[in-house]
Amino acid sequence: MSDKDITRDTNRGSGPDISRRAFTRVAFTVAVASATTVIGGRGFASTEEEALANDFVPDSQDTPMLLRRISSLKMRKWEDYFDSLNNDAILCDTNDRVLHYWGADGFYRVYPTSVPLSEEMTRRGRTSVTLKRPDPDWRPTASMLKRNPALPPYVEPGPDNPLGIRALNLSWPAYRIHGTNDIRKIGRQSSSGCIGLFNEHILEVYGRAAVGTPVLLI
Repeated sequence: MSDKDITRDTNRGSGPDISRRAFTRVAFTVAVASATTVIGGRGFASTEEEALANDFVPDSQDTPMLLRRISSLKMRKWEDYFDSLNNDAILCDTNDRVLHYWGADGFYRVYPTSVPLSEEMTRRGRTSVTLKRPDPDWRPTASMLKRNPALPPYVEPGPDNPLGIRALNLSWPAYRIHGTNDIRKIGRQSSSGCIGLFNEHILEVYGRAAVGTPVLLI
């Protein structure tokens, strides 16, 4: 056997050269996949390829409660809900607690969301984006004040604003897709009707959506 053959055999036996960072990422992905299997195939996802490591937010540093915030990993086809993607398309699934975003350029993401507190507050059907608000302020509706008179009458943009850092107004009055500064709400029945996302996710959705983008809530 030549020196070249020995070198070839040695390299073959050593396997692929995986960096520590890549190995850690693979190990974490496997761990997340195992956890998802344990809880019945449900968890957080933003792409078809991997579970979102950055989207898991424990209730506290000591006692993470994944089961209290669950969003479905199920992928969907835009053709089942929309006629075209000429102006992109957004599907909000209040049962799975996720938002699907399809772009005309082939972009597709699934984001975990908050959903309305009750069936009475849940609205379903077709609507569209009517206004993009880069630094939203917030005023509670009359029904919100009736349920909770202690709510402030106005909240300016900033870390205390319940709409987070971006908001997309829909054609239905007082209904929005928006961010949130209270990350505990994501994956839960926790809103008064709106669909809430992590701030980093609403940035992406906001950046792609346009006035007129069709939205379907199911």
